[in-house]
Amino acid sequence: MIVFTKANLIRFLAGAICLLLVLNFVVFRTDGASGTSLSKLSIRRVHKYAHIHRNASASGGIRLPAAPLALSKERELHNAQNSTSTTVIAIANFTSIPQDLSHPFANINSTNMSTHKPLPMKPTMSALHANCTDPDPRDGGPITPNTTLESLDVIEAELGPLLRPGGAFQPDHCNPQHHVAIVVPFRDRYAHLSVFLRNIHPFLMKQRIAYRIFIVEQTNGKPFNRAAMMNIGYLEALKLYQWDCFIFHDVDLLPLDDRNLYNCPRQPRHMSVAIDTLNFKLPYRTIFGGVSAMTREHFQAVNGFSNSFFGWGGEDDDMSNRLKHANLFISRYPVNIARYKMLKHQKEKANPKRYENIQNGMNKIEMDGINSIKYAIYSIKEFPTFTWYLAELRNSERKS
Repeated sequence: MIVFTKANLIRFLAGAICLLLVLNFVVFRTDGASGTSLSKLSIRRVHKYAHIHRNASASGGIRLPAAPLALSKERELHNAQNSTSTTVIAIANFTSIPQDLSHPFANINSTNMSTHKPLPMKPTMSALHANCTDPDPRDGGPITPNTTLESLDVIEAELGPLLRPGGAFQPDHCNPQHHVAIVVPFRDRYAHLSVFLRNIHPFLMKQRIAYRIFIVEQTNGKPFNRAAMMNIGYLEALKLYQWDCFIFHDVDLLPLDDRNLYNCPRQPRHMSVAIDTLNFKLPYRTIFGGVSAMTREHFQAVNGFSNSFFGWGGEDDDMSNRLKHANLFISRYPVNIARYKMLKHQKEKANPKRYENIQNGMNKIEMDGINSIKYAIYSIKEFPTFTWYLAELRNSERKS
């Protein structure tokens, strides 16, 4: 008969603890290549940067730690690599402006993103339909955005069935005449992203255009470079399809009138003419910030945005100068149509070199832009409501 004395009880507890430690060690050792047990768990509000769009090089890759992001139900672009969590850097170093822009669709479900094949499309009878026309402005007018904060789970449940993977849409009743890439430079604005997606998709679905939303997120380590993220979005989006035009869109701006058409402009178009926080007035005539639209040819003619603007401000004024240099002019919709609401956010730290960079920017157009950007793509994922890129900018902040 065992007597449960104090000494026996202590021995029993010590043995139990040792057994648990051994079991825990065995479980984690069998986890293989996984860098963390979190990758095995379905944690609702944790997103792991663990998927890569290219295979590992012979020299191996660099592991990127997990980071919190209000995303769930992620769809991996390469299902064949789901069994590994090794992160590989794929560096894109562009030394000249792309001359061949006839990029076909890329088969993003394959394990090799360097092989461009058509995306699988849903069955459609669009070939039997007439070409799409712009919506009748008499049917549109002011709209009130829904700024209620919801998780992306809820938004995906609402909009996912209406979209194609990656946040893409194409009307079924007519052949779209405008194929538009919506490029959103992004960092640490997760609440804004939720509200933005909830409003922008219903807004765009009524416009009879084919579009896809690209979220380009900059990694930590350097001040935010909005212009560089837009350059990356342009270059990466062209690997998937030959988009007719690009709309560069701040995540905190919501359109307030559905007559504000997101189609392809003849001249570069400044979309966010009247913003509520600016009393719905245009601050100055050469402004080109917030939301802007450019065709593929426009963007190539000016070598994209400058990569020199780290921190807030200056890159849009530099783009305005580039457009003028290329004999292009800024077009706008009427002030009563091109209206936007700005979501509240903390003011960003200003770029102390922005005025110096703007002044000297004209001398750097041919050497500072999409032909000189250096970046690494850590991860690409398509979610029901958007396609997401995690990018590290390799350009250094340099003196003008």
